[in-house]
Amino acid sequence: MKNKILKTAALTFIVGAILTGCETSAEKVEKAQINLSQANKDLDEAQEEYVTDIESYRKETDEKIAANEKSMAEFETRVANEKKEAKADYNKKIMALQQKNIDMKKRMDDYKADGKEKWELFKADFTKGMDEMGESLRDLTSEHSKK
Repeated sequence: MKNKILKTAALTFIVGAILTGCETSAEKVEKAQINLSQANKDLDEAQEEYVTDIESYRKETDEKIAANEKSMAEFETRVANEKKEAKADYNKKIMALQQKNIDMKKRMDDYKADGKEKWELFKADFTKGMDEMGESLRDLTSEHSKK
């Protein structure tokens, strides 16, 4: 009798565990829909962050490009009274920097959103180019200041 009760209790426990562990198809579908909904929400948020990052970076670089243009215009004004040879040399260097500034602006304007990974590569390369240009402009103006 004791053995029969133990077997019945064990069988009841096993059947209960199996039944509570099994999900119906409807429950599985519902969980899948919830997971899909969350994944779509996460994707939308990531896309929004990506687009915001691009817009923010474009604004930041537009400001840097405008600042470069202003610095170059001020520099041209300062060298206007230089000797003819020095003036020609400075103007040649400034024209090269102005063209690079125009090229950088065009490159940024032409960038099309093409995935986060490509954006990060573009952004790193573009930042490097902007930094090099800024350094070239600083070198030119400091060179002039020393003379």
